Amino acid sequence: MTALIDAAMTSKAWPFEEARRILKRYEKVPPEKGYVLFETGYGPSGLPHIGTFGEVLRTTMVRRAFEVMSDIPTKLICFSDDMDGLRKVPDNVPSPEMLREHLQRPLTRVPDPFGEYDSFGHYNNAMLRRFLDTFGFDYEFYSATEFYASGRFDETLLLACERYDDLMAVMLKSLREERQQTYSIFLPISPTTGRVLYVPMKEVNAKDGTVTFDEEDGTETTLPVTGGNVKFQWKPDFGARWAALGVDFEPYGKEHAPNTPIYSNICRVLGGRAPEVFTYELFLDEIGQKISKSMGNGISIDEWLTYASTESLSYFMYQKPKTAKRLFFDVIPKAVDEYHQQLRAYVDQDEKARLANPVFHIHQGEVPVSNMVVPFAMLLNLASVSGAKDKETLWGFIGRYAPDATPETHPDMDEAAGHAVRYFNDFVRPTREFRAPSEMERAALEDLRGRLADWDGGADPEELQSMVFAVGKQHGFEPLRDWFKALYEVLLGASQGPRFGGFIALYGVPETITLMDRALAGELS
Repeated sequence: MTALIDAAMTSKAWPFEEARRILKRYEKVPPEKGYVLFETGYGPSGLPHIGTFGEVLRTTMVRRAFEVMSDIPTKLICFSDDMDGLRKVPDNVPSPEMLREHLQRPLTRVPDPFGEYDSFGHYNNAMLRRFLDTFGFDYEFYSATEFYASGRFDETLLLACERYDDLMAVMLKSLREERQQTYSIFLPISPTTGRVLYVPMKEVNAKDGTVTFDEEDGTETTLPVTGGNVKFQWKPDFGARWAALGVDFEPYGKEHAPNTPIYSNICRVLGGRAPEVFTYELFLDEIGQKISKSMGNGISIDEWLTYASTESLSYFMYQKPKTAKRLFFDVIPKAVDEYHQQLRAYVDQDEKARLANPVFHIHQGEVPVSNMVVPFAMLLNLASVSGAKDKETLWGFIGRYAPDATPETHPDMDEAAGHAVRYFNDFVRPTREFRAPSEMERAALEDLRGRLADWDGGADPEELQSMVFAVGKQHGFEPLRDWFKALYEVLLGASQGPRFGGFIALYGVPETITLMDRALAGELS
């Protein structure tokens, strides 16, 4: 264990780098609350998307890295700002006209358009928790509605009344002059319309803990700041939450980065210590636009899990969190294969290398052995040439290639075979474009076919690859990758493909000869 801690203290893996910043906060005195608090925030104005999952996953990775280095207890909170007013109707929900009638009402007071929960906020919270529970996250869920109404925020709200001018001074510096005239850190909930009101305060009474303002119809109204009658504006809410809970670490997207000094100053005015923050880059959809809850673009968690394992998604999320990444269906095969490559590498790595390996953080140090005897990309090609409609067809080839492998002994291989068939039929089959070979390519294909017909070297992938390589060189392909590209386009209907020797070994020499005969006869389409 000492060696593990020593390695963690110098590891350049980003979860350990973040964990060391948290550890430094308490190098002299442990936290008074008795634990280190990790928090992720969520605005349930639309259906949860995969970026939300990524935020919780990455926070969990930092939390576990911290636990390697310290015996201070930890806690993770997922905080839902479900008291926020509904600002716009999402594009991907039923009955949008019904929701328009409830604009600016707190999300937990907006009817559920799906008809399943007490409110739209409750529905989205349930969806978020279901997604998080799928991955076995250890977290506590906090609802802003319950947090405000239960009194847990009362002390901070009352302190905000006392220090209202100081808090306003922090906020006003960041606002245009016109906005300054009407701004308040407090948003009262209208007792008449139930709407979240963006109105100036006529009076903030620190002694009574009340605010006075004009309703939308001009009626002067006084409300206590406690009891769920008033909420903070979203920027003050960040800092106030940090102070009230004693948050030590919070991640958020780069769009929040300019506001970090504001959040931190609000926290300090309210007597708290600003947490360590981790700013990550955003995910982009297939055309490079930011993934949005309201637009519903990109990939959902359920969609990813239709085509690949949970671990492959975790691997994708681990990679370069400070770099913007396209998150669309075409990234799935690479993520699956790279995840298993890292599993195989982990076995022979030393302690330092293991801590830098993504699978250590995905599996919290309890790293399994990969049973993927055939790469996912190869399974896709096998599904293509075999016309597989189910994973059992693929297992006919897998079992011949790796006789010791069965669905029972290799469950991740079995799962991947099912995923590959679905992925091929949904994404690869509709885009395949076979072409006829050029004269040069036809001559090379006929040569390769003849060599395969005379082949007696068994199913060794490397020997078969060497033979394919030699045919390409002999027929003058320059660069040689043009030969392999021709094989993929003529035989598989794709511009990219697997190591062809490995493909022949898996698919079978006789079957590959038949495939080439069909291609040379113009029968593939």
